[in-house]
Amino acid sequence: MDKAPTYEEKLMRQIVELALWEDRVREDVTTNSLMEYDRKVIAAVTAKEEGVISGVEVFTAAFQMIDTEISVKVFKGDGSAVKKGDTVLEIEGKESSILKVERTALNFLQRLSGIATLTQKFVDKLKSYSASLLDTRKTTPGMRYLEKKAVKDGGGTNHRMNLEDMAMVKDNHIKMAGSISTAVKKIKEKFPGKKIEVEVKNLKELEEALSMGVDIVMLDNFSTKLLREAVKINNHRVKLEVSGNISLENIEEKAVEGIDFISVGALTHSFKSLDLSLNIIHHV
Repeated sequence: MDKAPTYEEKLMRQIVELALWEDRVREDVTTNSLMEYDRKVIAAVTAKEEGVISGVEVFTAAFQMIDTEISVKVFKGDGSAVKKGDTVLEIEGKESSILKVERTALNFLQRLSGIATLTQKFVDKLKSYSASLLDTRKTTPGMRYLEKKAVKDGGGTNHRMNLEDMAMVKDNHIKMAGSISTAVKKIKEKFPGKKIEVEVKNLKELEEALSMGVDIVMLDNFSTKLLREAVKINNHRVKLEVSGNISLENIEEKAVEGIDFISVGALTHSFKSLDLSLNIIHHV
């Protein structure tokens, strides 16, 4: 008996279906004009620069949702490092199916590999420090599951996947409730047992958050000097996260001893797609 698809598998299928529908792959006027020349072929995806691969599953799904007879051979799976010239994948099947889907499939693979590649660069910067790299919810609408998986493929760690996972009290929530204390109290009453994180802008807000027994405090746009003071005040009571305009150039300055996490929105909003190409190699 087949297993029911998971939540993530359902999400991926919906994303792929939308992408294929958007590109009208079944109505490809160019390929549909050349069907008399259709044949079974092998095509290869090749890396044109160094990076980290992510998105093999969704790449494969894009082809197989159009043609179940297409097969994909994986040479470099998710999380694998590649260098220029490496063969990443081989696709075998009808030439027409490959031509119709190649752009959609590559769009997924290149973008997700770009996220994994950028993530690894940040992770490498933190190798000598105790802080872990986190992503954020600053993802492409509809693509969050795939993009957060790409962060993991690059060696990063996922923060909350959605608004239900945990409570995060940010500045606008504080304005809404009137204070950090009121917001945290109400969350504890309504959702006992849910983890609570509070974003603070200064040391006074940090002390208020600590007094409420929260799980994590996010230190937003703190200078290195203020981070050190915050670590002393916290004294290992809760986990500390640093956020706010973190870059490859300044992340090591923020990795102060006593900081547990550094969150970087750029992982999923300022990445560069990895340069990959797909070419027909020969017919079968």
